[in-house]
Amino acid sequence: MFHVKHDPEFDDPAVAAAAHMMFGRRMDAAATYRDFLADAGVVRGLIGPREVDQMWSRHVLNCAAAAEVIAADARLVDIGSGAGLPGIPLALARPDLRVTLVEPLLRRYEFLTEIIGILDIDVQVIRGRAEDKDVVSSVGGADVVTSRAVAPLDRLARWSLPLLRTGGELVAIKGSSAGEEIEKHRAALSRAGLGELRVESCGADSLAVATTVVRGEYRGKPGKRR
Repeated sequence: MFHVKHDPEFDDPAVAAAAHMMFGRRMDAAATYRDFLADAGVVRGLIGPREVDQMWSRHVLNCAAAAEVIAADARLVDIGSGAGLPGIPLALARPDLRVTLVEPLLRRYEFLTEIIGILDIDVQVIRGRAEDKDVVSSVGGADVVTSRAVAPLDRLARWSLPLLRTGGELVAIKGSSAGEEIEKHRAALSRAGLGELRVESCGADSLAVATTVVRGEYRGKPGKRR
């Protein structure tokens, strides 16, 4: 299928413990996904070769940690999914979620379709842009729209909010400047209907570096607020 060398990162007891805690019975599937990222993901240019030694901490666990802020049984859409981050780790960590990955580029779409088949998990993959009418028609009304390193918050909101139901939530994995980004775009985000904006840390009890998440509630289109 695919081949990777020994994974020294997993020899770290803290990394192994965090992975087992987050993925539980799906630990083997999570390890398969990590290995696929480290092999096919690098070969196909979706993951940088220097990332391999930190695949768990910087990618798989970093994304899975966001599961702690997502409500039970949510219908979740991951836009600009790329190599499946954060959607696949979230689906593995939370089998109750109904996950759809949205990705416009063919080679990434094919990568996602292949790994979903290998993992044998109930995750849908759609090829298209979040703003495409066909995508909005197909997956609109979601409980949660998530993303990771896709775009600044103002652009991210323009792509994400049409896919959310009123009362649904944007959950964006961001970096250390997330608070500054909120302040920079707060007025535009409010006009777009996104409120209750806040920055939260996920996985603080299990990860060496917690995952920074921006959350906001979609209040509906202007003029159609609840």
